[in-house]
Amino acid sequence: MANCHSLFGEYNTEISLTSNKKTKMTTSKDGLRERIRKYFKEHHPEYIPKFYIQGSYKMKTGIRTKDDICDLDDGVYFFRTPDVTATTLQNWIWDAVNGYTSTSPEHRKKCIRNIFSGDYEIDIPVYYKIDAQEYKLAVKNNGWEDSDPKALIDWFNDKKDANGKMNKAIKELKAWCDYKRNKMPSGLAMTILAMKAKDKIVLNDRDDILLTDILREIKKALALKFECIVPVTPKDDLFADYDSTRKNNFLTNLDNFLADAEAALKETNQLKASRFWQKHLGTRFPDGEDKNEQSNSNAATTSGAALSRPWGK
Repeated sequence: MANCHSLFGEYNTEISLTSNKKTKMTTSKDGLRERIRKYFKEHHPEYIPKFYIQGSYKMKTGIRTKDDICDLDDGVYFFRTPDVTATTLQNWIWDAVNGYTSTSPEHRKKCIRNIFSGDYEIDIPVYYKIDAQEYKLAVKNNGWEDSDPKALIDWFNDKKDANGKMNKAIKELKAWCDYKRNKMPSGLAMTILAMKAKDKIVLNDRDDILLTDILREIKKALALKFECIVPVTPKDDLFADYDSTRKNNFLTNLDNFLADAEAALKETNQLKASRFWQKHLGTRFPDGEDKNEQSNSNAATTSGAALSRPWGK
């Protein structure tokens, strides 16, 4: 069986945020925060903004898309009961950050999106919090809904492994969805599905085997019930609004990926194995060497693969 672990290492480096991207995003995040603080001090001093980085950037599962775009979520929090609508509070954030970039911010349903053209995006969701109540997220034209992004980070940190294997696997799953697109699941959905699959497997030291095991467990779980429940507030189903076309597209892609992942593990030629992975991860996944590996050349690896049941039903 061809060992593609080193190829996955190269791939993960290729899809991960570069130090240059991180530096630029941090600088932009700080600049946006300063504009927001200044705006509220001048126009709405009764509202004092606080900030919390959340989402994939906080979890260290962020990726660069195939268009070389990445994102950062920076929540703004007000610890008081608003006397304006959720949409109005979002509008104030829009007013505060408008002009920071050459592209006007987008007022999306659950955030204000700042677009740094061709480079990255910074989303700013808006929350308020008062004692004895859940965090409330502003939803455009729809008021407030319970949401606790910090609890999600805590859930992830409690479940992740110390060696970062799941972080890498989640980035690979997100890059797969980005490569396929066509309304594939969100990064949050793939994170939740992967972390639930983790509970059913042994974390293999080989990235190709680990990803195959995760894909298999995701398929099993969705065959029992097609849902993706957020494990913390608001505990909603991220697949609730999927129509049959979107659902079938995802499940078909999942079936095909798993079939080719298993074929790649059985393949003895590393170049041929890499071709199976490239069908689903794109050309950023590197070519393997055109050489055959003996299936019994590494007893420990073969034993480990058997323990992870890479070809099991």
